[in-house]
Amino acid sequence: MTSVYDSERLAASYAFDRPPVHQQILKSVRLKRPVGRALDVGCGAGVSTAALAPLTEQVIGLEPVPAMLVHRRSVAPSARFVVGTAEGLPFPGASFDLVAAAGSLNYTDLASALAEVARVLTPDGVFLLYDFSQRHSLTGDALATWFEAFQQRFPSSSGWRPLVVPELCLAGTGLRLLDCTDVEIPVPMTFDDYLRYVLGEVRVDSAIARGDDSAEQARDWCRRTLAEVFRSGEMTVVFRGYLATLAPTSHD
Repeated sequence: MTSVYDSERLAASYAFDRPPVHQQILKSVRLKRPVGRALDVGCGAGVSTAALAPLTEQVIGLEPVPAMLVHRRSVAPSARFVVGTAEGLPFPGASFDLVAAAGSLNYTDLASALAEVARVLTPDGVFLLYDFSQRHSLTGDALATWFEAFQQRFPSSSGWRPLVVPELCLAGTGLRLLDCTDVEIPVPMTFDDYLRYVLGEVRVDSAIARGDDSAEQARDWCRRTLAEVFRSGEMTVVFRGYLATLAPTSHD
């Protein structure tokens, strides 16, 4: 089955045009002990894998779509990468002190994926589940209004399902929720920075792949509608999301 992420264009955008939100979210993580091995589930181009490097001695990125890993050596040169799925992690039990998943479990069989995370975690290991989206600026509502229009113009791709951490059914998964915190990450971005970023969204790539738009039409729409939003040339874009910490149920 072909994935919406099986795209050279998307792989390049995820590798080189994403703002440093992963790094900012993971900076807030405070671990009780040093981490020997970490696993990044659904690592995409490897940006989230690289962001885990300061927390661990060794990090492995796991990605189900090989095309997304084409720039992995440029993005995270010290990491290892493996092709595989969250529902069948190709690792022995208790292999990792830390597992992270950034917006990737929305595409999985959630109960199976969570059970696999619990299986590969050490008894005192930690699972970091996080995601971010909803954008606004510190200088008014124009960007939030534009983002709503962008979502309507480029509908979400099939296969994605919303994930609400406090409502997760964890019974039988081997995991328990320790904490879930809302996060807001401010990132200064120029007009060109933000334009490259949104043109690399999976929504846009899917519309182009379906033939709903050409790359030129998508670029022209985004450039034209964003011009007024970024009339000063730069703004602080605020990415809203969450960071949840889970642990194996066997952990005292």
